[in-house]
Amino acid sequence: MNADHDARPSEALPARLIALRARTGWVLLAALALVAASFWSLDLQWSAFWSRGSAASMGRFAAEFFPPDTSPPFVRKVALATAETLAMSALGTLLASLFGLLLALPAARTHARALWRVPTRMLLNALRAVPELVWASLMLIAAGLGPMAGTLALALHTTGVLGRLFAEAIENTPPAPAFALRVQGAGPAQVLLYATLPQVAPQLVSYALYRWENNIRAASILGVVGAGGLGQLLSYHLALFQMGRVATILLAMLALVLAVDAASYFARRAMTR
Repeated sequence: MNADHDARPSEALPARLIALRARTGWVLLAALALVAASFWSLDLQWSAFWSRGSAASMGRFAAEFFPPDTSPPFVRKVALATAETLAMSALGTLLASLFGLLLALPAARTHARALWRVPTRMLLNALRAVPELVWASLMLIAAGLGPMAGTLALALHTTGVLGRLFAEAIENTPPAPAFALRVQGAGPAQVLLYATLPQVAPQLVSYALYRWENNIRAASILGVVGAGGLGQLLSYHLALFQMGRVATILLAMLALVLAVDAASYFARRAMTR
């Protein structure tokens, strides 16, 4: 009897693996069918894209970017716009981290009642469903042209993203420390401060740093609608077809993104060691 009982799990294991592989195969087939349908439904003119005339036009356009404008007055203007873009992304991410944490607490299943959880999650969904560019267009009406609108747009969208990530991190916290504090008579606030947050703090900071990297790129684009920073400078000179100055602005964007990516990488690496 014992031998038969021990053999059953080993016999059931291949069946589960076969079922898992079958489901994986169906998912892959569905994804391939979706990709094939996308190619079929879109009017992709590959022959025109790879034609000799298209290549010549792109070559002439790329040649207009050289040499970049390195005159001291313009470089100084680009440096100021770079600092403005960096400040927009940093302040927007900081505000989003604070408000995202405040909304993550009622959105998490382990620290909130269902009465608050559903509307809070719907609010987070609404905030991140609207792209930063749309938020910036809306904020321009309220705050006017300049970095204020861009900062608010980044903060609103990123609050929705970080609130969801923070809530999931809180829900996945190991329950043992919180249970030990509850047994000792600790209240919900003490459990949150001394059990939950210390465990998830590195993960929350890592999420915030990652979103800061994304917000650097987003802040560079928000200026196109008048939200300040490098994007506004790019939109202005691109409209005037001053490609040498556009090249300088693009190089500044690239340098800023690389610097922030490197700083975020080393910060996350230091926290995980």
